[in-house]
Amino acid sequence: MRIPKQYSTYLVFILILLLSSSAQGQTNEQKVLETRREQLQKEIDDINRLLFAEKKQKGSVLDQMEVLDQKINVRQQLIRVTNQQANLLNRQINANIRNISKLREDLDALKEEYALMIQKSYQNRSQQSRLMFLLSSENFFQAFKRLQYMKQYTQFRKQQGMDILQKTDELTKLNKDLTEQRKVKQVLIAQNTKAKGELLTEIKAQKALLKTIRENESSYASAIRKKKQEARKIDKQIEKLIRNAIAASNKKAGKRGTSNRFVLTPEATLVANNFSANKGKLIWPVEKGIKQQGFGVYKDAVYPGIKHQSNGVIIATDEGAKARAVFEGEVIAILAIPGGNKGVQIKHGNYISTYYNLSNLFVKKGDKVSIKEELGEIYTNRYNGLTQLKFYLYKDATRLNPEEWIYRL
Repeated sequence: MRIPKQYSTYLVFILILLLSSSAQGQTNEQKVLETRREQLQKEIDDINRLLFAEKKQKGSVLDQMEVLDQKINVRQQLIRVTNQQANLLNRQINANIRNISKLREDLDALKEEYALMIQKSYQNRSQQSRLMFLLSSENFFQAFKRLQYMKQYTQFRKQQGMDILQKTDELTKLNKDLTEQRKVKQVLIAQNTKAKGELLTEIKAQKALLKTIRENESSYASAIRKKKQEARKIDKQIEKLIRNAIAASNKKAGKRGTSNRFVLTPEATLVANNFSANKGKLIWPVEKGIKQQGFGVYKDAVYPGIKHQSNGVIIATDEGAKARAVFEGEVIAILAIPGGNKGVQIKHGNYISTYYNLSNLFVKKGDKVSIKEELGEIYTNRYNGLTQLKFYLYKDATRLNPEEWIYRL
């Protein structure tokens, strides 16, 4: 069934609007995926730089295995995102091919209609015919409207054809661009697949080494116990200092008892409210770094049946890096673990942030600190070459997950 002339223009216009809206939505989705891909690639680069350098391979097998697992996980995410980008590009290309075909069909129909109009105009091209057309009008106003209509109709058809030709050219160019982008993404996928294969080879070699470890499980079990003891020692010291700070603060405020909550002054309440309002937006406690260990329970890298508890997060950074305050506050305690390193506790109303594994301190108890203020230099382990900050967050005496408070941690 042939579409009437008066409707064809509107249908083409609506089609162009729909195509523009769809293309914009796909472009935004592509930007989101590309941003995520860049983030994952940067994370892999940071892992290679901070955790996987050759000079650090002399560390424990446990350290190497944990880092390798982390790198493989990020690499797999990167491959998935890249595949999503390639699939989206394929859909866009196929959609554009169909849309170009539809626009060409509409353009051919418009050209045919336009040719008929020109032919009729040619047949009635004489001055007499045009004059008769005007004289056949019932009145002067109708004659004037007829003449104006013919002019506007001719110009509209001409402009309409030019607009659709321009839109077709744009879609053709977009299709070409998308084809090139798909080639780039396919190359990237191939590179990632190759990298994943290399990592699997490394895992195979690592498993061979782990086999040797399992032949001496008692030694590994002893290392795990030592690691857990050190973690518990730090956790106990942190929580003891927090309870002491609460007791001292409440005693000063005239409140007795052993409450696990701070009695806040109006000023401290304001700081606490501001801190709470920044949940998910707090700065990192280091200028540059990567999360090496998250908060909560996690499986052992060698024996998945063994579970570990992390009451904070571990962030790997560059040698010589400084720990910095995530928010304004007051230094309420200095940690000094026997046989270990140093730490700083900062009170933000009734929130407490703790920065542990520092070699040198730049602040002391009672100091007022501002956001981003440097607190101390982070210790670098000369055995495995790692520079790691252990960061903890509490509300009163209750542990919080720092990953929910620090921006994109």
